[in-house]
Amino acid sequence: MNAALRRWSRRLPAYALLTLFAAVLLFPLYVTVVNSLHPIGEFLDNPPPSLWPSSPQWKNYFSSGGAVADTPLLRYLFNSVVVASVITLGQLSTSALAAYAFTFLRFPGRNILFLVFLATMMVPLEVAIIPNFQTIQWLGWTDTYQGLIAPFLATGFGTFLLRQYFLTIPRELKDAAEMDGYGHLRFLVSVVLPLARGALATLAVFAFLQAWNQYLWPLLVTNDPDLRTVQIGVAAETRDLANINVAFAGAILAFMPMLLLVVAFQRFLVRGLFGGAVKG
Repeated sequence: MNAALRRWSRRLPAYALLTLFAAVLLFPLYVTVVNSLHPIGEFLDNPPPSLWPSSPQWKNYFSSGGAVADTPLLRYLFNSVVVASVITLGQLSTSALAAYAFTFLRFPGRNILFLVFLATMMVPLEVAIIPNFQTIQWLGWTDTYQGLIAPFLATGFGTFLLRQYFLTIPRELKDAAEMDGYGHLRFLVSVVLPLARGALATLAVFAFLQAWNQYLWPLLVTNDPDLRTVQIGVAAETRDLANINVAFAGAILAFMPMLLLVVAFQRFLVRGLFGGAVKG
């Protein structure tokens, strides 16, 4: 018993520090939830709204006058789901094919080309946004789903992540598959991808979250309100201070899919990030 108490006493400072950091990180989310429940009159009072509403207004979410009933929030959510899902599938496909080539194929300049892939990870979005926008304009893809999706279908990070995981797969499996008559595509689909489920899930979560949270690119390439993603739509609703509490409710509803995704795939995130760290 004394040994158990000693262990807990040693861990207590670390747990206390982690709890403090978690509270600091979660406080803005708490404020957003509370503000979404405030009556609009409390936002106009002085001093600012308290940390808990006197009469929580749950109707700010789904009832008449709420985020879902009186704003096109469902349309915004649908657009974000379509864009984020297609981008995720595209990045999984292109990253898996590129990572396979860099792992199992031998061709001149392979290492140099892989370094070029890695170099793209150091290029900020702001640097590439002008040529991407000019390309989308030239193709006539403004105010279209393909304009929102096309520039993000490939990623150097995804290629790097999957390649590091593929390097842990024994080369003997490739030799055995060749003896059984497997081609490259069949070996990738039947052997490599099932073994890399954790890394694929990790990449899928990161790709979906990144696509879901995009703001600048959708703002540039869309003018049609029916094509707004949820981040743009919620930002547009916050301009009306008379419905600022409803806008906060919309922000919480926009955040929920990301929260559910991270919770559902949490174990894959940790396993996938460290799965390829022992080789390569």
